[in-house]
Order: sequence, then structure tokens, then C-alpha cells
Amino acid sequence: MISSFLLLAAAQNTMWYVLPLAGAISLVYSASRYELTELILRRAGRLFLTITGFMAGVFVILWLLSANL
Repeated sequence: MISSFLLLAAAQNTMWYVLPLAGAISLVYSASRYELTELILRRAGRLFLTITGFMAGVFVILWLLSANL
């Protein structure tokens, strides 16, 4: 259990790259689909939350599955 926390702490520096990457992906995807700035920002925000929520869910599932290894 302690070793999994150490791995989690070691991975914290690389996990911060996820937020700007998800933001850039959601902005580019939304800008390629819509014309209005307000609509682009609204859809990009929703997509950003979807991406980060999905990734957090997968992270928690994998962390729980690997806790007993």
C-alpha cells in the first residue's frame, strides 16, 4: 500500500501535463466545429470536464485494481 502511494507521488509531476493538454484538445476540437466564440468556449469547457472526469475515473479504477498487487 505504501509503495502505491510512492508511485502516485512520483507520477504527480507528469500528471500536471494532463490539464493543459485536455484544455488544448477541447479548444481545438470545439473551434473546428463551431463559429461563435461563446459557443466554442462553452462546448470546450464541457469537453474539458468530460475528458478530465473520464481520465480521473480510469485512474481511480486502475489504482484500486493495482492496490493489491
